[in-house]
Amino acid sequence: MAVMPCRWQIQLQPPNAHVGGAMRVNGLEERLLYQDELLRVTVRATSSAPAVTLTGEIDASNSQALAAALAGCRQGPFIVVDTGALTFIDVSGLRVLAMPALAPSERWIRLHNVTPAQRRLLRMIGWFQQGRQPRHQPQ
Repeated sequence: MAVMPCRWQIQLQPPNAHVGGAMRVNGLEERLLYQDELLRVTVRATSSAPAVTLTGEIDASNSQALAAALAGCRQGPFIVVDTGALTFIDVSGLRVLAMPALAPSERWIRLHNVTPAQRRLLRMIGWFQQGRQPRHQPQ
């Protein structure tokens, strides 16, 4: 399992076939940060923050690699993580994305395209409460 740093200003050289590939999506360069048999993590630069897309499943087998990939993308105050293409996420994945151990003002992941099922899980476990708008509120 290899995790490629998210420095898109630097030409990345992939250490193996699963990490570091680049393609153009909607005119923007998208880089592969991590991929295993369950999860694919890509990033693209935007004007405001790195935009990370998660596709597939997050569980205990890949949540630490996801955490490392996301941490490598942090260059500013936050990153945007699109969870709309996730088909499964367990509590280890929720911990990586929701950062429950941190105060809301310290959380640097902003969730985007949160599915109704994901939103329900976050509310059920108390990591996202309606009425209290954390800085990284799922959109």
